[in-house]
Amino acid sequence: MKKTLCVVTGSRSEYGLLKNIIHNIKKSRLINLRLVVTGTHLSKKFGNTEKYILNDGFKIHSRLKILKNSDTAEATCSGISSAIFKMSSYLNRNRPDMLLILGDRFEIFSCAVAAMINRIPIGHIHGGELTYGVIDDTLRHSITKMSKFHFVSHENYRKRVIQLGEDKKNIFLVGAPAIDSIKSTNFLNINKLEKKLKMQLKKEIILVTYHPISLDKKTSNKEISNLLKSLKNFNQSTIIFTMPNTDPFSFEIFKKIEKFEKKNSNCKSFKSLGQTVYYSLLKKASVVVGNSSSGIIETPFFSIPCVNIGRRQEGRIKAKNIIDCTANTKIITKSIKIGMSKKFKKLANLVRNPYGNGMTSKKITSILEKLLSKKIDIKKKFIDTKL
Repeated sequence: MKKTLCVVTGSRSEYGLLKNIIHNIKKSRLINLRLVVTGTHLSKKFGNTEKYILNDGFKIHSRLKILKNSDTAEATCSGISSAIFKMSSYLNRNRPDMLLILGDRFEIFSCAVAAMINRIPIGHIHGGELTYGVIDDTLRHSITKMSKFHFVSHENYRKRVIQLGEDKKNIFLVGAPAIDSIKSTNFLNINKLEKKLKMQLKKEIILVTYHPISLDKKTSNKEISNLLKSLKNFNQSTIIFTMPNTDPFSFEIFKKIEKFEKKNSNCKSFKSLGQTVYYSLLKKASVVVGNSSSGIIETPFFSIPCVNIGRRQEGRIKAKNIIDCTANTKIITKSIKIGMSKKFKKLANLVRNPYGNGMTSKKITSILEKLLSKKIDIKKKFIDTKL
């Protein structure tokens, strides 16, 4: 008898990582897939990205609308409350054998809370990582403590999940699913890219993604302002922005980027590019700039220089193609120029990706089949580590 696995996705970036895993689960003869969609997938402001899920041929079992048209702390709390209530109702009606979630977003945290209260075992992907300055860090570790099984991307993160008191036998080192997604992409050539983007691409492309520092509004505003000032120095390049996620203070970043775009003809912003277009751009980019985890995890595969601004990604394992810099305008400008130099590009070409070999999705699916074949004890014991 097939066991039912509920997979939740709440954002474009996290779905991109989950897609190959969902595809493998769908093909499994032992697992019955139930896909729940929530968060920014159902938001017009963030591009109604559920369309990508449907275009990929997946059937959505349930849609949970939770977002308000606001980026305040109150709106985030309202979203968390709504997600807990709606997910709890869904789980109580459907009673899946396990919930599978990825990452650290507040809607994913909410689904973990609902599953824990409803006694549904949780499998969590990408635990044990760090992102200073954002609420995601606390949410991620909280999800780890609510989860029974852990699929981690690096040995250092496995150690951190153990440090959090989790049982070693329930922690699986599988690598990062982003590598699978990249390897399965049919990349677009430059002509198709230009047609999709409705713009002409110059030889040098700067791909920018900046997310808010959700624990510090002043830092967010200062960093994005300084980044935009820096980008004025690169008017001979094509600058493409992917808009931030729905964290507190994201609306102000939206406004600043849109204002910058109007004044600079070499720039264009997108709410969501979709995975194929994004990875095709990433492959052709001269440099990636911002503070997104994509810059840390995905650029090493392409041997693309990445300028990582501020402390948001501090604590993550980084390959040598990453240039860390403070959010000072002159330092950002200098870092971008270094990244675009021939000398640094030669260095980036020698980079070894620390996040796996692109077999993560198959590994996770195989482990899930084994876990679901037996009765799962939802009780957890805190495992003390020697100090």
